Amino acid sequence: MKPSSGSLRRRRAASFAAVLSAVVGLSACISEPEPAPPPVTAGSASTGDGALPGPANPDAASSITQIVENLAPSVVTIFIDGGVGSGVVYSEDGLILTNEHVVRGNTEVEVAFADGQRVAGTVKATDPVTDLALVQAARKGLPKPTFQTALPKVGEGAVVLGSPLGFENTATAGIISGLHRSIPGSARNSLSLVDLIQTDAPISPGNSGGAVINMRGEVVGISEAYIPPTAGAVALGFAIPAATAVEVAEELLADGTAEHAYAGLTPGELTRPIAQQLGIDVSTGVVVLSVDAEGPAGRAGIRPGDVLESMEGVALSAPEKLLAELRSRSPGDTVGFKVRRGGESLDAKVELSERPAGNTGR
Repeated sequence: MKPSSGSLRRRRAASFAAVLSAVVGLSACISEPEPAPPPVTAGSASTGDGALPGPANPDAASSITQIVENLAPSVVTIFIDGGVGSGVVYSEDGLILTNEHVVRGNTEVEVAFADGQRVAGTVKATDPVTDLALVQAARKGLPKPTFQTALPKVGEGAVVLGSPLGFENTATAGIISGLHRSIPGSARNSLSLVDLIQTDAPISPGNSGGAVINMRGEVVGISEAYIPPTAGAVALGFAIPAATAVEVAEELLADGTAEHAYAGLTPGELTRPIAQQLGIDVSTGVVVLSVDAEGPAGRAGIRPGDVLESMEGVALSAPEKLLAELRSRSPGDTVGFKVRRGGESLDAKVELSERPAGNTGR
């Protein structure tokens, strides 16, 4: 049996993932290899007992210099054919947590550590829905950081460690800029770009899978994506909350898969022309583009052309909001939708199921 994901899902703040490049200028943080810069050595790879070295006194925990020194051995660079990404040590025996889009299409990778050592790595399990993956590196005695599963607070300091453009062990700093962020328009391309942590600590290509760290030296997120300056953005980076990362990692360790609630419908943006075509006067909601007739929504009587106005009392302002709400649910949960169909307002009870194998629908 899996770890009890139901209770964990209700207290987590969830995540973001992979097929990113076409979304409002959103960019995945994996880079093509640059001319190889010399490895940056930012500390030893292990203390010998798998524990991170602690600061000399409690006040040192607030020092960015100390945080980088302590955490650099726990953040790795992942090399694949045609790209470079980052990862975070998940267990002392060489297990590395990273993004699925970093290792996509690969079974073997190379993992580089802060002390310059490079070893072979094998992709152990992946979850495209949350854009998370586990890589087994051929190295033991690694320093596992603390993963903080409570959400950070907006305004908290944040340090990002990773390998942007192949520059290993690069540190950037800023603050936590927002929580529960969803990228407008992302639902068309990815199930994962919802309910993210936003930070203004610079994130660049190659940072994907690296660590976002609070001022206590705890990992609060896994770097996921950024909106580039060409889209008019200034320091807009996003990370998967550590709560999501830990939950999914434990599920992947249990049997190689992660559970996700499935409603069996495709959501779309409710634009004014669509509302007029459907003959409704509502200005907000999520239009149902298609329905799996044998899936949960189909069995509940939801049809293409229906508009989902709310789920369990939460207004659905965009497809990304629906995905974020579903992310916090578990297979077997029953959720209530307010549905607009023409001039009628209907109630629908949908019993969510486990996503069918190979199905990436909602």
